[in-house]
Amino acid sequence: MTSEGKYADIMQDPLFIQESDEVYRNPTEVKMSQIVLPCHANHCGELSVGQLLKWMDSTACLSAERHAGCSCVTASVDDILFEHTIGVGNVVNIIAKVNRAFTSSMEVGIVVNCEDLYADRQWKVCHAFATFVARRTGAGKVQLKQVPPRTQMEQMEYSLAAERRRMRLIHAETITDLLNSSTAQLGECQEYQDAVPAERTRVESVELVLPPHANHQVSTFGGQIMAWMENVATIAASRLCNAHPTLRSIDMFHFRGPSHIGDRLVLKAIVNNTFKQSMEVGVCAEAYKGGEPLRHINSAFMTFEVLDSDRKPCTVPRIRPEPVDGKRRYQEAVARRKIRLDRKYILSCKQAEVPVSVPWEPSNQMYLSFNNVTALKLMDTRNNWVLTSEKNKVRLYTLEENHMLCFKVEMNVSVAAEQTFHLLSDLRRRKEWDPVYEECEYINQADEEDTLYRVATPSVSKRGNGQDFILLASRRIPCDVRDPYLIALRSVTLPTHPPTEDYTRGEVLCAGFTIWEESSTVTKITYYNQATPGVLPYISTDIAGLSSSFSSTFSACSHFLEANKDSPAALPLSALTHSMASL
Repeated sequence: MTSEGKYADIMQDPLFIQESDEVYRNPTEVKMSQIVLPCHANHCGELSVGQLLKWMDSTACLSAERHAGCSCVTASVDDILFEHTIGVGNVVNIIAKVNRAFTSSMEVGIVVNCEDLYADRQWKVCHAFATFVARRTGAGKVQLKQVPPRTQMEQMEYSLAAERRRMRLIHAETITDLLNSSTAQLGECQEYQDAVPAERTRVESVELVLPPHANHQVSTFGGQIMAWMENVATIAASRLCNAHPTLRSIDMFHFRGPSHIGDRLVLKAIVNNTFKQSMEVGVCAEAYKGGEPLRHINSAFMTFEVLDSDRKPCTVPRIRPEPVDGKRRYQEAVARRKIRLDRKYILSCKQAEVPVSVPWEPSNQMYLSFNNVTALKLMDTRNNWVLTSEKNKVRLYTLEENHMLCFKVEMNVSVAAEQTFHLLSDLRRRKEWDPVYEECEYINQADEEDTLYRVATPSVSKRGNGQDFILLASRRIPCDVRDPYLIALRSVTLPTHPPTEDYTRGEVLCAGFTIWEESSTVTKITYYNQATPGVLPYISTDIAGLSSSFSSTFSACSHFLEANKDSPAALPLSALTHSMASL
């Protein structure tokens, strides 16, 4: 399954289901519809993205406050990709709902569609995920109630929200490390005679925060700050190209501190770099009141294009960076663009549009891990599996969807869930119970939760070669009692481990285990696999009912787990638990 592109489409589906003659609607769902007037638009007759961001933030905030029962403030907004512009006279329809609540924060999913009233046509503009923090005056820290998922779509979003939150928490540190390692390899900036000096694009503007800009607790609306930032970024981009630019994307950003009524917000923007048909603009928002020093509120990176009369991107002028800081921003923009492209390649494309095995490298590890776990979670939330066979309390299910065949094997074991997770996490021990795992070579520890392995399997025919797989194994401990332990597997490519003559290189699209704690001594294990040509020969006779090797394999797994249930953990969990503790 795909990750971000897939669940973005899912969020557009109707949020109503029929249950016992009653129409169910998510209790946190909030809708907003606005007709675009000339006062909302730029001189091209298109809705200002700043105004759209204000509407999105307001809708999401109302959804968060409906769930929390108190005031909420915007903490962060994930990457936003604007697929279309919106013209004057069109209607903007925004839907927001809380996907999951954590201790005092919650994720709100936002979908924006545009409607042409005269052509009776609708289309998607963007989707986003925002994090809000509940604030209750004088009552200590807020403990939010959970959002119980009622439909398959809600269960899917609930499950994925934990993984998105994990990525947000490690995002800033990971991006900083990647920028430091990438910029060190870029060397000196290239000089171009016709380049525009970056200083020419510099913009600085100040805004006074007034009551209409703030909520009832006098904190400035996050959407208002985003709108002001978009305004100065657009001016900077316009100064470079002497044309009206179109905002295409905003990178994930966090609000680092609050702003209040009476604050002066200083907004600064400059073009960091250009890339043939796009440019990156860096924006910073700082606040002060009276003689106070400046407080950093937020920073963001926005990507703009300039469109011609046929709505095709034009070539933009090259930029000449300022000395020292300007060159650093120039080089970091190159590194960020590579990270952006990696993210889009891995997360945004439909499954059929990308190869099964994506090249692994440190710059895309965060997104590969996210994609790996998300794909398994999406498969786990499917509820239309068909029981194919059952033997010795081991159940085999199949699911055929979108020309893809998936299967899952399910069983219960009398072993604690945490110990089961430890034992199954180390793929080197799988050959102790799975005859398909002939060899398993440890390659590299990508990070605390992800490991790279090379697995060799025997030939399914007498004369053929065996297969080998380069696998990324991503582990996750539960965020709360509603989550399982997870071990997700997918193929990647490594330049250090090319295919060899002795083995046919196979690929795994999505596979792995979910481990649910039924009780302190009973655990339900489910193994999933989205069958690829390399995997299907090993399971085809079981699916056809001609064999029951799956039963003997997973019975062996059960015996392996029970024989080792009191042994020391195969992999230390302390580092993993520490990294996930904040979840």
